[in-house]
Amino acid sequence: MTAGLCLYRDGRDSVAWHGDTIGRGRREDTMVAIVSLGAPRALLLRPLGGGPAQRYELGHGDLIVMGGSCQRTWEHAVPKTARPVGPRISVQFRPQGVR
Repeated sequence: MTAGLCLYRDGRDSVAWHGDTIGRGRREDTMVAIVSLGAPRALLLRPLGGGPAQRYELGHGDLIVMGGSCQRTWEHAVPKTARPVGPRISVQFRPQGVR
């Protein structure tokens, strides 16, 4: 198990659409758990290749677990926002070698 941190200083910091694909095969499932600390921010999920996005507002102490086929069949992103937001830290827990 590994842990990584991402600091979002304000609404200008973001992460583009992606899936955690390194370290697993095309048909293997993996699990990623994310704990959100600090100011609330949106996490978007959409089907791989595009489609309508689902929006989740992650607040301080919230946990989201993306398991099963989620990393193979969905992408996720943290979009920029023009509204004033404070800093947020995202703590991601992944199996060794997955990113």
